[in-house]
Amino acid sequence: MFAIVDYDTGNTRNLIKALDYLKIENKLTDDPNEIINADAVILPGVGAFAAAMAELQKRDLVNVLKQVAANKTPMLGICLGMQLLFDSSEEYGKHTGLGLINGNVKAIPADVKVPQMGWNQNRILRNGPFNIIDQQFTYFVHSYYADCPQETVVAGVDYGTFIPSIVQNDNVYGMQFHPEKSGKVGLELLEKFQGVVEA
Repeated sequence: MFAIVDYDTGNTRNLIKALDYLKIENKLTDDPNEIINADAVILPGVGAFAAAMAELQKRDLVNVLKQVAANKTPMLGICLGMQLLFDSSEEYGKHTGLGLINGNVKAIPADVKVPQMGWNQNRILRNGPFNIIDQQFTYFVHSYYADCPQETVVAGVDYGTFIPSIVQNDNVYGMQFHPEKSGKVGLELLEKFQGVVEA
């Protein structure tokens, strides 16, 4: 079972529909035991970094998610959920993240239209289960991006600067785009993540 973390900071309806379509058993939950015992955990997210971290803390889920990572359970952060995986963010001040992937979240340079909203073409930097994304377009909505070591970057896009679109640290993965809004390729990426879980 995939546990989708419920903390009132994500448009989870489309994600649930995508997983249901793929016949991947899933549950929207904020129950620590269900999250810790799940086969995989998905951390969605829409909105501001600080508010999202505050909501995770309010529900006592910060240490739960760190335990999931320590247990080597596959975890996938999506959009803001991916950004929360990093050490810190500069969105409206300096804020501490989950610290599961090294790096800092910073503003997209102001010399391009912000937010990045729409489709952008990915290029793969590191071989692995998500190779199908190479040269494929996925759907983005975000004003901040992850500034992180190259060894954690699986794929990226160009948007005024290089923006990591898929990141990984061991069993912790992040997708800056919305796979559930990225059509056929997005569904295929969720299937590939399921393959990671089954492996």
